[in-house]
Amino acid sequence: MKRFFKSLLAKYILIILIAIFLIQAAYFIIIFVFFNLIEDIDSPEDGQYSFSEIEEKWHQEASAIVSEEDVIQLFEEWQEVYPNASMFWVNEDGVLDIQSNLQENVPDQWDAAYTAEFLKRHYNNDPFTVVAFAGENEEDGFIVFQLERDVMKSLGQHLFDQYSWAIVTLTLGVVFIFIFLSLWFFRGIRKRLVYLQEAMEIRDTDGLPILIEEKKQDEIGDLEKAFNQMVQELRESREREQEEEQLRKELIANLSHDLRTPLTKINAQAYTLQKMDLPEEAKRSLKLASTSIEDVDKLIENLMSYTLLMASKYKKELKDLDMARFLRQYLATWYPVFEKEGFDVDVDIESFEQNIWEVDALWFSRILDNILQNVLRHAGDGKYIAVRTESTDQHDAIVITDKGKWMQTGSEQKGAGIGLSIVDMMVKGMYLDWEIDSTEQGTTIKIIRVKRVNN
Repeated sequence: MKRFFKSLLAKYILIILIAIFLIQAAYFIIIFVFFNLIEDIDSPEDGQYSFSEIEEKWHQEASAIVSEEDVIQLFEEWQEVYPNASMFWVNEDGVLDIQSNLQENVPDQWDAAYTAEFLKRHYNNDPFTVVAFAGENEEDGFIVFQLERDVMKSLGQHLFDQYSWAIVTLTLGVVFIFIFLSLWFFRGIRKRLVYLQEAMEIRDTDGLPILIEEKKQDEIGDLEKAFNQMVQELRESREREQEEEQLRKELIANLSHDLRTPLTKINAQAYTLQKMDLPEEAKRSLKLASTSIEDVDKLIENLMSYTLLMASKYKKELKDLDMARFLRQYLATWYPVFEKEGFDVDVDIESFEQNIWEVDALWFSRILDNILQNVLRHAGDGKYIAVRTESTDQHDAIVITDKGKWMQTGSEQKGAGIGLSIVDMMVKGMYLDWEIDSTEQGTTIKIIRVKRVNN
């Protein structure tokens, strides 16, 4: 129950109840002021009668008239009670004889037609009109009593007519107060929801949303709390993932080191056996075994390098390097290897306009090693490799081209994928770029340095 009273639903119900209470209070005030504080406001003044009583009384007293003095006395008595009333007597000859406070323009001589028209015009109309025969005989004429209907209204009716606008104003005021409170209520809800939405879009340094302040214990507060719990769970999950990733990398590094030791021993034994006097078939088998051992060793080395790069633990030191000179010296060590395998080697190294590259020489050597090893192992059918330099207005590049199909035979690329992954990470780690284009006619790889624009 305590939680319900803190909810948004309870607050809105309270607003509705306040609006209902204000409407009831407004009408109660009107009734109390206009109908209770004024004593007997709905009763006629002292000595006055209602319209039906006036009509009955007028006929009764008119029947008792026997002379003109009686008419005059009757008019005077009624004038004291009803000062605003109009009274007149039309005698037996149809002549307007006696009048009192006459306000309507009536003729001095009355005939039957005008009398009928007068009665029709004033029947149930304003002013309230009563026509009664004077005396007991109809030949004695008739007397007329007229009174504005507003005069007979009670004080309460007058006040109601005068201040009815107050009722409408109070009602509209309560409605506008309810609308204002509702808008204020929903504006607060919208503001909190927008804040929550903006908080969801903000990211911390680890790429996860940030925690938000839990302001109130209502439905939106529950949503904020659930959001914070989700963020906390994401952080814990990220930490567990990083710990598992670190353990995996350490395991791979340790296994790589442990596997290379027995491989080195096996390779040494194979080399010893190759020097012995063995049949040619046995020597060919030992050579293939030795080659496979070297391939496995390279794969393990690549795996360890990839793991170190992913963990950002592969040492890098960027220094200025004369790239053209470095390439000539580096390719000189690989030339005998390709020549031994029967490759046609085409080298065209020209100095760049900006010949000094800021790179790590060991990293760059590893990049070229991986590329050239892949060419040697997987593009041997083309028996061709070319290394040249290229310069444009936008960049300088080292271009390595072969005529093999190693990029078109994915299932036969033993270890080519991880080697190229290492190339990608090392190239981008030195703020360079690279492209690879492979067709049935061969593969071209470019290592690119974008030229700096001197202002």
